[in-house]
Amino acid sequence: MASSICRLTTKTTTLKQNGMTHAPHPLCSTSEHQLSRRQLLGSAAAGAGTGGLGGLLQPAVAEELKRDDKQVIFVWLDGGMSQLESWDPKPNTQFGGPFRAIPTSLPGVHIGELMPHTAKVLHHTSIVRSVHTQDNSHSAGVGRINRGDPKNRGVVYPYLGSAVAKLMGPTASGLPPYCWVKPYSGGFKTADAGFLGAKYGALAFGDGKPPNNLLLNKQITAEENTARNELRAAFSERFSQGRSKDWTDANSYVFDVADTLMKRMDLFDESKVSEQDRDRYGRHALGRHMLMARRLIEAGVRFVKVNSYHWDSHGDNFNACQSLIPQFDRPFAALLEDLNERGMLDNVLVIAMSEFGRTPKINSHVGRDHWPEAWSVAMGGAGIKRGHVIGRTNELGTFVEDQEYDVGHLFHTWFRGLGVSEEMMEYDNDGQPLPVAHDDCFPIKELLA
Repeated sequence: MASSICRLTTKTTTLKQNGMTHAPHPLCSTSEHQLSRRQLLGSAAAGAGTGGLGGLLQPAVAEELKRDDKQVIFVWLDGGMSQLESWDPKPNTQFGGPFRAIPTSLPGVHIGELMPHTAKVLHHTSIVRSVHTQDNSHSAGVGRINRGDPKNRGVVYPYLGSAVAKLMGPTASGLPPYCWVKPYSGGFKTADAGFLGAKYGALAFGDGKPPNNLLLNKQITAEENTARNELRAAFSERFSQGRSKDWTDANSYVFDVADTLMKRMDLFDESKVSEQDRDRYGRHALGRHMLMARRLIEAGVRFVKVNSYHWDSHGDNFNACQSLIPQFDRPFAALLEDLNERGMLDNVLVIAMSEFGRTPKINSHVGRDHWPEAWSVAMGGAGIKRGHVIGRTNELGTFVEDQEYDVGHLFHTWFRGLGVSEEMMEYDNDGQPLPVAHDDCFPIKELLA
């Protein structure tokens, strides 16, 4: 377990190449330490148009950070994707269902026939087939899985995106560190942040569209807008005195994010997307949203979550899978191909998962119910070895045959792959040290590059 933050505050790390020093722990407040390189670069990008730290960094430093920065695309298949029709098929068995298993780009490894595109690029990923979790209800499972199933310590833990935003901060782009591309409504979703505070919530783009009323009124000039922002900042500073910084900082942060997004409206302009890309990813919602995720990552967002709903196949499971899984297969494969071809996959962690799997037993409605006992998660990219299959289930897919891995093990693995060291694996919640991930779990060493 990491040492406490108060002990880390006395340490600094020397950056020999650039003659700068900074405290190694990004969880400490700016009042306690100098700016880290990442904080400095992020502030520079955010302040470039407002007389901030714009010209302070050497180009070589910026290039080094850009090369080393890690990012995440987190594909959440809400409701529970069936592992038996996807990552861990059991054809010609009692519970196997009607679909075949097909060979993949990994010798000897087969996945469900509904994923032919992913099968061709499976060597870019690894699969954990021995995931075993605790909750078989959506109400409990969604939150616990997204938070890494931490021990109950009397606080609401953050979702993975908020945790990464806190641990790693924004990239050099100055864009919000945690964006969420989802169907239906958008807006600033603070609930994901838990005890970290509203600032670390998700900025959701409903159907991939920008927030409402983002464009500046044409009657307001750039000079007037700058003056308004300066006045707002002064009022915000005065208002924050004697009030909780968690909420006042979040309020100011929303305005700062809006100002940055106003300069990047091109990210929402679908006319800039080629017809070829639209066809490769698919013109359905999940295809468009995964393509949007790739563009946001290219622009410099730290963490992008993509949601797909309606995977809860209690009835008519096989027809549901025949409709839904191809909508995931095509864009997921295209995403892996694009990141690899652009030389980005080593720095971008891609995760695809649900809150649990589906029962091997087929119910009276020709459906599969909730099954946390033995299911699969796919991942690849930053810090993760490619081309591995970890764990196995028994012949019928009912239970794990070897080492079981809970979601806490996955969180430890992902954080380590992203470069979050053991000594960084602790939050400071107003003086209360809290482990970032379940402290009884550990990284899956076979997955770490």
